[in-house]
Amino acid sequence: MSKIAFVFPGQGTQYVGMGKELYENNEIAKKEFDKIFSNLDFDLKAVMFEGTEEELKDTKNTQPAIVAMSLVLEKLLRAKGINPDFVAGHSVGEYSAIGSAGFLSMEDTVKLTSLRGRAMSKVSGEVSGTMAAIIGLDSDKIVETLKEIDGVVEAVNFNEPKQTVIAGEKEAIGKACIALKEAGARRAMELAVSGPFHSSLMQPAGQILKEALEEFKFKNSEIPLIANTTAKEITTVEELKEELYRQSFGPVKWVDTITTLKDNGVTTIYEIGPGKVLNGLIKKIDKEIEVINVEKLSDLA
Repeated sequence: MSKIAFVFPGQGTQYVGMGKELYENNEIAKKEFDKIFSNLDFDLKAVMFEGTEEELKDTKNTQPAIVAMSLVLEKLLRAKGINPDFVAGHSVGEYSAIGSAGFLSMEDTVKLTSLRGRAMSKVSGEVSGTMAAIIGLDSDKIVETLKEIDGVVEAVNFNEPKQTVIAGEKEAIGKACIALKEAGARRAMELAVSGPFHSSLMQPAGQILKEALEEFKFKNSEIPLIANTTAKEITTVEELKEELYRQSFGPVKWVDTITTLKDNGVTTIYEIGPGKVLNGLIKKIDKEIEVINVEKLSDLA
């Protein structure tokens, strides 16, 4: 029997006004958003609906904004009788997947995401790091080439077979981009990000997060979450806490994640949240999987 997966996007998909249409035109959405907003110690509603692009781009705002919108949409999709057999999320999208699987309540999931965003914002401000997208070169070749570069530089996001993101120290990233182009990459371009996310330089953020996890009431899930760092199934609180710690400074194995879903009989994936980034990546990983985007009320209709 064919199975369904819900997947959730990560940072970079945000835009000013995200979620406003849902909030103003759907009673369930308004109620769920209000629950989320009232559980936070800052005005996320103002940032999402009326803020500036600059405010929304700040990691500590971006992350909870994306997860809040994704989880409200997920609730509306379930109200139509569509439920997942598996969940997964790309980078911070993994937090949306946690809420979707029922490891945490919706409002606590966004609160935890907010803590993650702050921790990452703090640590990225203390290290001189960045990221770069490498297009048109196999990930194995990228990993091999990076071994020759002085300084910290690591392959961190395995997005699709010919697109991998690297992260590390600014100087090392600059050298790596030159070396990877010489090795055959079609493009190697630095990204406009505030830190070297998912690299070992972010380990202090993992430590902050590890302590914060103890303040939350998690419960085991009946819906398996496919983990970013291992592409393996997680259903217990213990496994989840270990994944959340490691994921803040570990890789996003998106290609392996989609392969795992396919191997488990998934034929339809709902991409839930802002943008259509994952749709594009999934089609390059496996053309046979049907991907349905859920971002607006018209998508739900």
